[in-house]
Amino acid sequence: MKKSLCLMLCALLLAASLGGCTAPAARQPDATAAPAQQKFSILYFDTFDTLIQLTGYAVDEETFNSVAESAHKSFQRLHMLFDAYHDYTAQGVVSVYTVNQRAAKEPVQIDPVLMDLLVFCRDNQPDLHGAVNVAMGSVLSIWHAYREAGLDDPTSASLPPMEELQAAAAHISMDDVVLDTENSTVFFKDPELQLDVGAVAKGYATEYVARQLAASAMPSFVISAGGNVRVGAAPADGRAAWTIGVQKPEGFILSNSENDMLAKFAVSDMSIVTSGDYQRYYTVEGRRYHHLIDPRTLMPGAYYRAVTILTADSGLADLLSTAAFLLPYEESRALIEGLDGVEALWVMPDESIVMTDGAQALARS
Repeated sequence: MKKSLCLMLCALLLAASLGGCTAPAARQPDATAAPAQQKFSILYFDTFDTLIQLTGYAVDEETFNSVAESAHKSFQRLHMLFDAYHDYTAQGVVSVYTVNQRAAKEPVQIDPVLMDLLVFCRDNQPDLHGAVNVAMGSVLSIWHAYREAGLDDPTSASLPPMEELQAAAAHISMDDVVLDTENSTVFFKDPELQLDVGAVAKGYATEYVARQLAASAMPSFVISAGGNVRVGAAPADGRAAWTIGVQKPEGFILSNSENDMLAKFAVSDMSIVTSGDYQRYYTVEGRRYHHLIDPRTLMPGAYYRAVTILTADSGLADLLSTAAFLLPYEESRALIEGLDGVEALWVMPDESIVMTDGAQALARS
């Protein structure tokens, strides 16, 4: 689905540098205080086409494992629900892929979580200046096919013909997606329309799991899912916040060096989500073409190397990071500054950075 691996790995390294995975917190001074918390971590490799790490403080390993197993199962289920490229009907899951196959013929009943995601996208889309449209799956599937072919055989890599993209773009109106929330069904009025929720799916799933964790026996946690980082309550070792780093687009992924970082942010109960041009791309005649496609030009956005969004909700941060990446700077900044509780960092083509005042304050902290 999307986003930069760099932000995730940087967050992992910073978390590791602030304490071993199982190092106990300082002992409480009296027996009436809360039990000492230990730090644990686990990796998942089988969801959302990325490496996901869950780090958290729990009273013991058994508690951590139980919470982590529940989180993993949620990620697996959400991955299937939101996937536009694979069929999971054998597992009893009606995914976006299944919807795309059936919804032009008859209303398709979907899981309430998928319905909530589609309603979330529909309701937010008008405020995104035309930069994000989850009904443009017909266009994105063309780019996906050409990118996969170019990666499989770089010597034959080519761009999709503009006339093919324009023909597909005649069938991307969200108005043709009929969402019946009472009956939890979706229907396409346009038989050639296709959904693709990749602009928001991983962030939405991360937020879903984060809320599950916040209500669990392990509310102090960090989820690192590609370019989506969601932190819960402050670390249960006495620190006031988690420290999350954002790496340079061409920085060494496994480095914790200041030379490879754009900024570090001290946060709790916060999401930090990055969209960039440097992870999912292919090369045609020496030029990179990444996966973030502007609905207006039908081509990859070229205003920035990356945009990072800081806000509480990871689903909103995911959606906004895509929108902000695909808008020219003045419009992008106006979008972000017009929203309460949202901050941003832009990485320009020359890799200089610009931040909102609130992002600068979090970096200084």
